[in-house]
Amino acid sequence: MSEFDYDDLLKKVQKSTFKKVEGERFKVPKADVFFEGNTTVIKNFDKIASTINREPEQLLKFLLGNLGTAGEIVGGRAVFQGKLPPKNIQDKLEEYIDIYVICSECNRPDTHMVKKDRTLLIRCDACGAFHAVGSIKKHASAPKTLDETLKEGNVYELTIKDIGKRGDGVAFMGKYIVYVPGAVKGSTVKVKIDKISGTMAFGRLAES
Repeated sequence: MSEFDYDDLLKKVQKSTFKKVEGERFKVPKADVFFEGNTTVIKNFDKIASTINREPEQLLKFLLGNLGTAGEIVGGRAVFQGKLPPKNIQDKLEEYIDIYVICSECNRPDTHMVKKDRTLLIRCDACGAFHAVGSIKKHASAPKTLDETLKEGNVYELTIKDIGKRGDGVAFMGKYIVYVPGAVKGSTVKVKIDKISGTMAFGRLAES
């Protein structure tokens, strides 16, 4: 076999191998949990945070709030007060990844978090989608009294959950973040959708 043929074959093998790895399904990291006195320790906490590309402090805050205990990060390990069942820890870790890491559009973990006004968003580097942190999954179990697909020109009844930096009201519907000028936080209003861009929508208060 000539040198040219060998190099060409090698490139084809490398290309094929790369595509196979790139397409593999994301595996949720498994927490390496052990007990130390009256505390519970996640030994590989820093590695988990690095794998999912999230700040260790944010991940710890979520776990503490959902596990109902206190704790801290010590030398790359997460140390919790009390003896916590490893299964509970793993379940909450998977819940965090489902809400804060996995893209709701393409189901890939290649995401990072950005802040727009006061709203925390997840941007997917794989497909380019934007969505509010947990908005889709948190509202998925709620009764679907409205059509989950927004359409320009239609009017929807929405509850204003927050106020953006520019003073616009912020509401959520399905995968969409809806900005409504002049809306008051906590109010439920009728909104006419003027424009939709990806998972962001811009509307105005509709006349009653």
